[in-house]
Amino acid sequence: MDATLTVLDPGLSSLVVDAGRPRTRGLGVAVGGAADRFALALGNGLVGNPRDAAALEVTLRGPTLRADRPLACVLFGAPFDLATDRRPLVAGTTFTLLPDEVLRVGGTPRGARAYLCVGGGLRTPVVLGSRSSLEPLRAGAVLPCRSGAIHGRSLRLPPEDDAGGPVRLRALDGPQAGWFRPDEFFGEERSFTVTPAGDRMGVRLRGAPLSLPPRELVSEPVAPGAVQVTRDGQCIVLGVDGQTVGGYPKVAHVIAADLDRVGQLRPGDRVVFERVVRGFAEETYRRKEAVVREWSTRLIVAEVLAVPGPFAG
Repeated sequence: MDATLTVLDPGLSSLVVDAGRPRTRGLGVAVGGAADRFALALGNGLVGNPRDAAALEVTLRGPTLRADRPLACVLFGAPFDLATDRRPLVAGTTFTLLPDEVLRVGGTPRGARAYLCVGGGLRTPVVLGSRSSLEPLRAGAVLPCRSGAIHGRSLRLPPEDDAGGPVRLRALDGPQAGWFRPDEFFGEERSFTVTPAGDRMGVRLRGAPLSLPPRELVSEPVAPGAVQVTRDGQCIVLGVDGQTVGGYPKVAHVIAADLDRVGQLRPGDRVVFERVVRGFAEETYRRKEAVVREWSTRLIVAEVLAVPGPFAG
């Protein structure tokens, strides 16, 4: 590769991600990858990359970076503040980062994560079939990439159906759903609040405690989206870096089409869970994948696009 991106300040938590590590859960290794794969795919499309090209995931407060050669870039996902030491920039709009220009990613008023996608993708080493890192970057890290330039183009996402209200997560009954009363978890009248004690492994929620029965559970496989109930009756939604085995009962499982929403939860957000069935979950996932494939292809040649409304199912 003929260019590098140097991390001057890593921000709160910035790490290289792609689509994650395939077929490693049997080894006890988390899937990893982007917490919001939809945002990663569209950001990559804007700079002409395959949807799973490696990018830099930024969380809540972004990094400060410097390139040694021109780079075709976009920051896509949550609406982070964005500027260089020479000019203001807008998240969601492509730009060319010039040699020795310092890029600063600030905070975001909503959502939690965005993806700095560079034309050609970040070219960090491949481990277990993925470039996704296990630990956040530190100051001084150097990311290999490819030099390039791009004219300005943007993509505008419409507001979510629940913008301004609680985040709605659709979920299936979990393996131990029968241990709990459905009316104490699902429904508009049962909201939960995202606590600061969360990360990519899991999002901790605070709400009225669920009535956990005096039973023991042998540890069993878990996956991203599983909603575990701890001994104090509170819930944890497992994220993309979640463990592969757990011993807490699982009251529900967030459907695959809504996992990106889990990745955008931030402390203070309110969450409600909507109960759905397996057929709905499968069809919603297929629809979302079809839309992502279509726009990932169209963005390579499009100039300015507006994505259709959210996936209401």
